[in-house]
Amino acid sequence: MELELRHLRVLCAIADAGSVGRAASDLGYSQPAMSTQLQRIEQYFGHTLFERNSSGVELTRYGTEVLAQARDVLARAAAIGRRPAADGARTPRPLRLAATNTPVLAGMLIRLRSRLPDLALTVSSVYPSSEIVELLEQGELDAAVAADYPGLELRHSAAVAHRGIVTEPSFVALPAGHRLRHCREVALADLADDAWFLTPDDGAGWPGVFYAACRAAGFTPAAVHEFLGDQQQLQNMIGEGIGVSIVQATLRPIPGVLVRPLIGTPLWCRYVLAWRRESLDDEVGDTLFASAAAAYRALIAQSPHFRTWAARTWSVARR
Repeated sequence: MELELRHLRVLCAIADAGSVGRAASDLGYSQPAMSTQLQRIEQYFGHTLFERNSSGVELTRYGTEVLAQARDVLARAAAIGRRPAADGARTPRPLRLAATNTPVLAGMLIRLRSRLPDLALTVSSVYPSSEIVELLEQGELDAAVAADYPGLELRHSAAVAHRGIVTEPSFVALPAGHRLRHCREVALADLADDAWFLTPDDGAGWPGVFYAACRAAGFTPAAVHEFLGDQQQLQNMIGEGIGVSIVQATLRPIPGVLVRPLIGTPLWCRYVLAWRRESLDDEVGDTLFASAAAAYRALIAQSPHFRTWAARTWSVARR
């Protein structure tokens, strides 16, 4: 089989729908035909892209990597042959964009402005993903980057759509003098006696997923500091030994702070591009997604601790 754009669209449809059956309905296929198509695509790549579960399917780690590249290819293909309008020929298109606490935003905006210079872009910070959904539903936003967690996928009405940008493991930030500083990976249970910095309820499942992981590891956190501020301030406090924190896998640590993977990867977070269907055309939607995916890949390139973990973990998963 030769890989074609239609195969990439099948992968995107399954990932967006979270189910082979729902994706088949969206694309006008029968479920058996869609399942057969997926099997052929996975045979082409030589690895499983989706894991089946009781509620549908979920991307594997390798599938997440392939999907991000597929989105980028589709966005680039859609742009082939398009010519920019003459100066002054187009009225700037307004786009109201919001984002939760994510490192993707800055790189995404740089790429978006370069690819769609006629956008009149306004950006706001909205931490709770539940509030982001409400603003989209009410027509107060056009698009946003939100977060959710495996098994707690973003819920919204038919007026809103979403695509998963990436599902990443959550790591832990430790002071450089921490007793576990020499460990390549850290067991969550070994941090039972540490104080924690936790961001507040995001309306999408955090910090509930953290406490559930702690219970599964056999402990309740000894002390918790609720914190929602800039990353520099958080890292300063971690570096001073005041506590530890779950952090994004691509976090760039300052001197005095170490970032380590958690053994068994008990916590995952998915970044999601959500938009109001009537507000975005395909060009803007595809460009938003491609910009976010490219920004995330750039973050990985700047995160040696993440690349080391991925090379070790994914190489084992692909054997």
